[in-house]
Amino acid sequence: MAGTSQDKTGGEESIEVEEVALPGIGLRDDFVTSEGRRVGVVSHRTGRRDLCLYAEGDPDAASATVRLTPGEADTLAEFLATRRLIERLARLTEQVTDLDTRKVPVAPGSRYAGQSLGSAKVRSRTGASIVAVLRHGEAIASPTPDFILADEDQLIVVGTQDALTAVDSIMRQ
Repeated sequence: MAGTSQDKTGGEESIEVEEVALPGIGLRDDFVTSEGRRVGVVSHRTGRRDLCLYAEGDPDAASATVRLTPGEADTLAEFLATRRLIERLARLTEQVTDLDTRKVPVAPGSRYAGQSLGSAKVRSRTGASIVAVLRHGEAIASPTPDFILADEDQLIVVGTQDALTAVDSIMRQ
C-alpha cells in the first residue's frame, strides 16, 4: 500500500515518518528507530489508537500492539510531549540569558482560581508566557486562554526575572 513520507524534527535529529491510508480503518503513521525497529500508530476512524511494534523485516506484521482509547492516547501523547517541552525550555533558557523559567503557584484564594487563564491577561500585562500548568502531578502543555485555573495549580512561566515576579504577584491577588 502506497504512503507518503515526511521528515519530522525530533529535537536534533530528523525522522522520516511514513503515512499510509488504511481504507475502512483510518490512517497508519510509522517510523524506524535508531535501533532499526519500526514503530507506528494506527488511528482508527472510531478514535481508538493502536500503538504497534512491527516484526523485523515485515512492516505489515505487528509483533506487539497496545490498544488505546482516545483518552489513553491523549495521556500517552501528553507524557511524551510534556517531557519534550520541558527539555526544549531548558535548552531555550540556556541559549537566551535574559529568559528564565519558573513555577508560579495560583495562590489559595486567588481571584483567578476558577477563572480562565485569559482573564489574568498575563502575557499582555507582563510579557511572560505560560507554557504549561501542573495540576495534581499532571502536566497540561500549552494551556489555551479558556483553560480554567484552580487553587494550587503550578504555572510553568517563561520570561524575564521582572516578568516572572509580576506573574507571581498577579497569581497572589
